[in-house]
Amino acid sequence: MAVGAFAVFCALSGAMYLVNDIRDREADRRHPLKQARPIASGALSTRTAATAAVALVAGAEAGAALVAPALAAVAAVYVVLLLLYSVVLKHVVILDVLVIAAGFVLRAIAGALAVDVPIRPWLLICTTLLALFLALSKRRHELILLGDGAADHRRSLDEYSPYLLDQMIAVVTASTVIAYTVFATSADTAERLGTTRLGLTVPFVLYGIFRYLYLVHQKRGGGSPAVLLLNDRPLLACVVLWAGTVVLLMYTPLGR
Repeated sequence: MAVGAFAVFCALSGAMYLVNDIRDREADRRHPLKQARPIASGALSTRTAATAAVALVAGAEAGAALVAPALAAVAAVYVVLLLLYSVVLKHVVILDVLVIAAGFVLRAIAGALAVDVPIRPWLLICTTLLALFLALSKRRHELILLGDGAADHRRSLDEYSPYLLDQMIAVVTASTVIAYTVFATSADTAERLGTTRLGLTVPFVLYGIFRYLYLVHQKRGGGSPAVLLLNDRPLLACVVLWAGTVVLLMYTPLGR
């Protein structure tokens, strides 16, 4: 079930990226990094990309229906939301990053439905805040990278400034740490996960966020969170250590 849901949303994400790149191909050709993308560079035709996007959505919806009807419904909402984002919402200041966060929340809900576990409020809160943190950091990277030409690439970037984004990132950063700390140390979490020591993982979260902020501000990273994670060894090590510590606390006597 979990593998099926993962495959469904990988396909849907790929389809939505194709749709977004088709619509943005002209602007991407003027972008210092995105101009190398297959559609923008001409390596992949728009017709082929559009056909692939339709096929991926159709296949993913069919697969989701086989896994669970509720998963198919969440997948459909995800597709509609991301289509609206590609066409309209990515040009609306603030709403653009909220929609990106909503996409990640829908993925988390889909995962919970696939493995038939309750959708806890903390899952939605922490997912939303972390997704906002990454989305705002990406907007900041775009704004700094494009400079005076940012508005030509995306209208909403003209409504942002580095100072405004830094303020928003600061709010989300603090909220993320607080939300995770409350979740990790709550009695409900201890009862459900079988450990009272999940609070020991908070330092990993702090380091991970601080390291990411360092890369965004000092190294001008953040354009692609996945690339940043895979290319920065300290950040990758932090994630691995966090995951290992969680498993250790949940499944060994050390967590009792």
